[in-house]
Amino acid sequence: MIRGGIGGGNTQTGIHFEGIVDIVTYLQNDVEGYSCIQKSLNSKRQSMGFDIYYNGQLVAESFKKHELYRYLDSIGVDWKNILSKRLLPDDAIYVINNNVVFIIEVKYQEVGGSVDEKLQTCGFKLNQYRRLFAPLNHNVEYIYILNDWFRKREYQDTLDYIISMNCKYYFEYLPLYEIGLPVPDEQ
Repeated sequence: MIRGGIGGGNTQTGIHFEGIVDIVTYLQNDVEGYSCIQKSLNSKRQSMGFDIYYNGQLVAESFKKHELYRYLDSIGVDWKNILSKRLLPDDAIYVINNNVVFIIEVKYQEVGGSVDEKLQTCGFKLNQYRRLFAPLNHNVEYIYILNDWFRKREYQDTLDYIISMNCKYYFEYLPLYEIGLPVPDEQ
């Protein structure tokens, strides 16, 4: 991620990715108008994700890995009766305005390996997440954020497959408008 707004003309309009990504930290620290407040279970103080505010208005909720299931449990969604096994998203962002949960998976690669096959699971995972959020009547979209390693020609069939499964991918950058989050005016 680009820190402090340095490094490009679109620092306020999207999330830049360099290796491991934390969307909440990026929004809170690098995008004007955003603040994020952690939600936790009262008894155990375990995180249930973050409420994301833009100019004081709640616009989204973010859940990483196990936080998603703690949150679902807290609102009475019995995920164990929906899925046989948990899927642990890098990030799940529920954007309130458009009633969509965006499953964000970050894949950063510097050498070939098992991530090649992981990219080919998007259709199955999208289906599972849609089942998981059906009781809440939320739509679901699945997005990969990939580093430039995946621009190689050898990944073209995999990238085409991702699109054919109604999933999306971006290289190094996720535009805020693409997931329905407000975009601050740049000065």
